[in-house]
Amino acid sequence: MSISDVMPVVMPSGELREKLPAVLKRFRAEHASATPVIFGSHRKPEAVVIPFELYAQLLPAIEDLEIAATVRERAAAGPAVPLSGIAEQVGLNPADFE
Repeated sequence: MSISDVMPVVMPSGELREKLPAVLKRFRAEHASATPVIFGSHRKPEAVVIPFELYAQLLPAIEDLEIAATVRERAAAGPAVPLSGIAEQVGLNPADFE
């Protein structure tokens, strides 16, 4: 099931302010398995609060997504030029640096 399969319950940001101590207590008790809290203005989903343990588990996947975006951006920029080619363009002999 994905997030698009269900309509998330969105807590108004003012209500979250009031309930934050209870949310943190629940996170302490349930750790990474605690249900995230989705909140925003006018019940429009704008942000999510998750337990830190869950964030720590997700961080490698988040970093992979960031790396993939960088790779796509660089690939779209055109073919790579080897460092030796750049050195030759500026008048350096790559063999001098081996």
